[in-house]
Amino acid sequence: MAEKEKVDKSAQVSAADKERMEKLKMLQSTLDKLDKEFGKGTVMRLSDEKVADVAAIPTGSLGLDLALGIGGLPRGRVVEIFGPESSGKTTLTMHCIAEAQKMGGLAAFIDAEHAFDRVYAEKLGIDTQNLLIAQPDSGEQALEIAEQLIRSGAIDIIVIDSVAALVPKSELEGEMGESKMGLQARLMSQALRKLTGVINRTGCCCIFINQLREKIGVVYGNPETTTGGNALKYYASVRLDIRRVSQIKEGADNVLGNRTRVKVVKNKVAPPFKVVEFDIMYGQGISKIGEILDLGVELEVIKKSGSWFSYEGNKLAQGRDAVKTLLSDNPEMSDEIEKKVRQKMRDLAEAHKGQLAEVAADEAEDAE
Repeated sequence: MAEKEKVDKSAQVSAADKERMEKLKMLQSTLDKLDKEFGKGTVMRLSDEKVADVAAIPTGSLGLDLALGIGGLPRGRVVEIFGPESSGKTTLTMHCIAEAQKMGGLAAFIDAEHAFDRVYAEKLGIDTQNLLIAQPDSGEQALEIAEQLIRSGAIDIIVIDSVAALVPKSELEGEMGESKMGLQARLMSQALRKLTGVINRTGCCCIFINQLREKIGVVYGNPETTTGGNALKYYASVRLDIRRVSQIKEGADNVLGNRTRVKVVKNKVAPPFKVVEFDIMYGQGISKIGEILDLGVELEVIKKSGSWFSYEGNKLAQGRDAVKTLLSDNPEMSDEIEKKVRQKMRDLAEAHKGQLAEVAADEAEDAE
């Protein structure tokens, strides 16, 4: 009786295996057909070598690169950076362009606001000789230029400044005060449907700068909203909310810059909702020294006791501004601390990858 049950079970197993083999053959046949019709690699397994980690372009801020989880803004994705006026939106995108150029990439800037500052861009490290810039007349023209540049496959990063300035042609040709409801939202929705596939195929990082508006009659909840409808919120893989927190002063009246806070409100490539703060100095951009100091304290490379800071057992100075001045006057020490901070950041990233791999292995074992 027991032998008969064993025979029945083995027959069932072999029948199940045959059925599975047939299904796999049919799947492979379908995959071959799809590759032939639409090109090789149209459908891939996640275990294939071609499906790699998301490549990134650094933001120029060590803390923000760490908060984004992949070392910067993702390539082949749509990114939205929004915030109030003079919060540092364009400055942040200019730093991204400078970092992309340092990596040997080509950059383009669609200046719909017609307010690009070449002198400031050069101060932030942008090679303006090799920066492509367009100042379009209408929203349709701006997005058409962006699509063709991305489709060329030669552009590594493109910035559209800003969504609010992408005025539809019919609105430009109409009279002042004439109501044109929903035209910009429709334009953005149509453009993003066309752009996302091309952006992904070419590996271009497409950054939209956006402004804030206030909804009328909102009593409960946040009245703030971004311009251009809801399409960009859905299509963006990363959304950054950038705000000015406080002024950085020397004395009572001399304002040197702003303390800026960035919140990752959406992130499809790493855990979201991380918050980072850094200094943006007038005429200089993101303060590298300030970030090295803040991250050094956070990662325990620099020790802080009360208002005193120390490094390798030696007291540096009292107060954050005094330490910033000391580090800017001692580039060798600053570089040494930066190397240690970057190494700790790499170690944290590797540890995080290891944890994810362990979780995936445990889940695979449970599934078996």
